[in-house]
Amino acid sequence: MRGRRNRRSRGRRSIRIVDVVLTLLFLGGVALLVDRLQRFGGQTLTGVVIVHDGDTLTVAGERIRLEGIDAPEFQQRCTLGGKEYACGREALRALRRLVGGAEVVCEGFQRDRYDRLLARCKVNETDIGEALVAAGWALAYGDYDAVEAEARRAQRGIWGGGFEAPRDWREEHHGEPRPGDGDLLRRLWGRLVRWFSGEE
Repeated sequence: MRGRRNRRSRGRRSIRIVDVVLTLLFLGGVALLVDRLQRFGGQTLTGVVIVHDGDTLTVAGERIRLEGIDAPEFQQRCTLGGKEYACGREALRALRRLVGGAEVVCEGFQRDRYDRLLARCKVNETDIGEALVAAGWALAYGDYDAVEAEARRAQRGIWGGGFEAPRDWREEHHGEPRPGDGDLLRRLWGRLVRWFSGEE
């Protein structure tokens, strides 16, 4: 009698595991399908650029937040050699130097909760987000980790002194929060989707 019960309970457990695995596979497939459909609705923008801060700009009338980075806020201050300086304004200047009158091409397909297009932008085939992280004027936010590590080693930009992570600065000064800040699962899922879609 006990043997039959044990076999039944083992059988039920294996059915539950199969159900969970099938459910996860189904949800993963739906997520990839949604991702592909969103990409069909993606936007490519070129045009006149207005720089707002170290990671936000307007191209052809569309407000864009550079995807994969987080730059010091415009009012943010950092330290260098024991003295404070306006690192937020330096980040803005770095972005202005990068785009300096050249044609910018931005591609994005998602929006944040403030209706800004999350996009990767290039100028003369240079990835602007990557260039800002490499120069030390932005932190990698889910992307460009190796580039950030090199900027840190070389003590470029804000890595040359002391600074507060832009996210922490915003929380302390009640600045505009970045959507998904601290959401590790969202970042991991985004990487997984990019890996399966062949972008990584």
